[in-house]
Amino acid sequence: MAGKSGRSIANKPEKVWQKRILSWEGMLVVLFIAVNIFCINISSMYQFSNVLREMPKYLTEVFILLPMAYILIMGDIDISVGSIVCLSATMACTAYNKGIPFIAVVLICLMTGMACGFVNGIILTRFTELPPMIVTLATQIIFRGIAEITLGSGGSVSLTKADGFRMISGKVGKVPYIVFLVIILAAGFTVVLCATTFGRRLYAIGSNKLAAYYAGIQVERTRLIVYSVTGFMSGLAALLLVSVLYGANTTTGNGFEMDAIAMAVFGGISTNGGKGKLQGGIIAAFIIICLRIGLGLINLNPQIILIILGILLVLSVLLPNIFRGVKLQSKSIEMK
Repeated sequence: MAGKSGRSIANKPEKVWQKRILSWEGMLVVLFIAVNIFCINISSMYQFSNVLREMPKYLTEVFILLPMAYILIMGDIDISVGSIVCLSATMACTAYNKGIPFIAVVLICLMTGMACGFVNGIILTRFTELPPMIVTLATQIIFRGIAEITLGSGGSVSLTKADGFRMISGKVGKVPYIVFLVIILAAGFTVVLCATTFGRRLYAIGSNKLAAYYAGIQVERTRLIVYSVTGFMSGLAALLLVSVLYGANTTTGNGFEMDAIAMAVFGGISTNGGKGKLQGGIIAAFIIICLRIGLGLINLNPQIILIILGILLVLSVLLPNIFRGVKLQSKSIEMK
């Protein structure tokens, strides 16, 4: 086909399958397979049944990842989620030990988390000049401080009975309930982000808040909703964590915020906002979880596991920039 310039333009159909494989999400799928092959080779204990048994204590972080992805896409950050988990778990255990019905305990846990997220949202939307990092750092200290006061001198609380929580930690065959819940919520959050107006608003806000405001998007209202949902999901994570640990202490939820951010960034979600897909974050979460389980089964030092995860995170930030640089260089060579 000849253009106006006289040059012929090749009418080559785009190879969709090649584009998908070479996408960041496609490479993560390949890495996920590679990680599982690696874990199978290093440990004979790395079997499907053992992985399912170990998964519940790690999957709670995925509940934090889902709304954290929304926050990062908006160009914000929330580092208080670990403390919200701690406070929500503390309130749930304390209420249950006082004989409050289990349904009410569930509501207390979820509403505590949602209230904390709402507080973050209210502060950030009423005082827009305040950076989210500083605000959520302050609330991180406050929420964990309240939990520590509630826990008292012992610094921990154990369930005197665990009937209701045992029900939550039940299984269908060998598959824990939490796995089904993660799949349902992950699908729901992905659909909202990819196929709804609300999802498109998040990307618009992350790309340019001022432009989004002038385009008619209620920026601060959207931010308030997302922070409140993040608090609610943190409360849900706390509820499921208690069902695994049968208690709470001052270190409950420690590092959850960093793990969730690491999973999102490793999944290709930009901390600058406006870029990334939740699918990538979910695949990255399972890569990290499987790697932790596999390395844990060979009793590898937890600090070494953290170093390996840190290296993966650095590579996840560096590689896209390297690929982008190579692409630009190849384009400039072609133009010459």
